[in-house]
Amino acid sequence: MTFSAQTWDTTQYAAHGRYVAAYGAAAVDLLAPQPGERILDAGCGDGVLTAQLAATGAILRGVDVSPAMLAGARARGIEADEASLTALPYDSEFDAVFSNAALHWIPADAQPAALACIYRALRPGGRFVAEMGGFANIAAIRAALSVVLAPHGLDAEALAASFYPTADHYRTLLEAAGFTVNQIEIIPRPTPLPDGPDGMTKWLETFRNGVLDLIPNPAARKQAVADTVALLKPILQDTQTQNWTADYIRLRFHATRT
Repeated sequence: MTFSAQTWDTTQYAAHGRYVAAYGAAAVDLLAPQPGERILDAGCGDGVLTAQLAATGAILRGVDVSPAMLAGARARGIEADEASLTALPYDSEFDAVFSNAALHWIPADAQPAALACIYRALRPGGRFVAEMGGFANIAAIRAALSVVLAPHGLDAEALAASFYPTADHYRTLLEAAGFTVNQIEIIPRPTPLPDGPDGMTKWLETFRNGVLDLIPNPAARKQAVADTVALLKPILQDTQTQNWTADYIRLRFHATRT
């Protein structure tokens, strides 16, 4: 299995990626958490959205592969385990599994293992509600980064190892894992970035830092970021305000363990 080169800096993420949790509200509404039910937040990150779910009265547990992110979640009082979604230690323990902006970090070849683990973690009849990157997500950003990193001998797509499927493709994977798919859809969601004129620079440094850090020379790394930003300016930056809008496309679904 191939795994992403991405690494997480909790300070960077809190400063420049907090909108990710805010945009999880629609998935939370689809989950409709109930007091007393046990819910696993798969890929809980630093626990901001997990804490919001717990405030409904549901009993939350988080799981994430990043020790840095888990430290942030535990600092918020979240009970959280360190484990990959492809090797979860749970068996029929949860009424629901929830995931926001995490599943697309699992490469295509590891998706069946992750879905099998999530299926096993649920009780019979339990629901799996998630939102992730969908087909053509951040396509312009990925194309620009690929062009800039190729002369450095780096394959940006292979190193990011992200997975952005169509609704039909992911329905097939869910059904192969044993789920009944109740709802699944692709949702275009152009997303304003924080940080004004520096929005794309901060995005790259937050969400592609693991790939960029493979450029050993700091000056060359800085130039690679600048070159990527320059390519994207005509496409994703408002010429009047200098603000950036990322070309996000999401995949949201509700499935049931049968």
